[in-house]
Amino acid sequence: MRKKANVAALRHRMVAEQIRGRGIRDPRILQAIESIPRHLFVPDANPADAYRDGPLPIGLGQTISQPFITAYMTQLLRPRPEHRILEVGTGSGYQAALLSLLCGQVYTIEIISNHHARAGKLLAKLKYTNVHLRLGDGQVGWPEEAPFNGIIVTAAARVSPPPSLSAQLADGGRLVIPVGRSLYDQQLMFYTRRANQIIAQEDMAVRFVPILSGKPGREA
Repeated sequence: MRKKANVAALRHRMVAEQIRGRGIRDPRILQAIESIPRHLFVPDANPADAYRDGPLPIGLGQTISQPFITAYMTQLLRPRPEHRILEVGTGSGYQAALLSLLCGQVYTIEIISNHHARAGKLLAKLKYTNVHLRLGDGQVGWPEEAPFNGIIVTAAARVSPPPSLSAQLADGGRLVIPVGRSLYDQQLMFYTRRANQIIAQEDMAVRFVPILSGKPGREA
């Protein structure tokens, strides 16, 4: 009981100081983050580390994003209960868990088989039942389930979002993605579809691992 109480206190403090304290105001997002056991999504880490202000490694060169960045990108996406959302880069599964509490259906793709398998087991164990997982190249998207009300990419594209993803965005939908040629020149971008037009808007500087493509595997 004591361990659970401590973790709950750490999570509450994370939300208060790192997320609400930095301007995230959507009550649905705040409530969802407060309910998710983030420490379970960070393998081999001290539970307290999972609630600190920064990204953490999850293996094979990948990371779980800083809590604030996860919340901020989710707020940019504007998920609603009736929405269908595509996530490119399942990673630890934490972003998918958050989205599962905020929208109707989540479709998430991971290219690294180890992360895909681990995230799938954890999400099922925690009963996030509206999350659908696929092992594959996320830049291809999930065309048979398109269009999506929102698409979120948790790794950086070099110059622009892949055209295949833009094509799977519903009218009025948003695509949130880091874009940049190197770790030090990335900008968080969001794109909105208006009929046949994609409108781009630049947000803030970020640092993400590069998006991977090709054949799925353990060390893609």
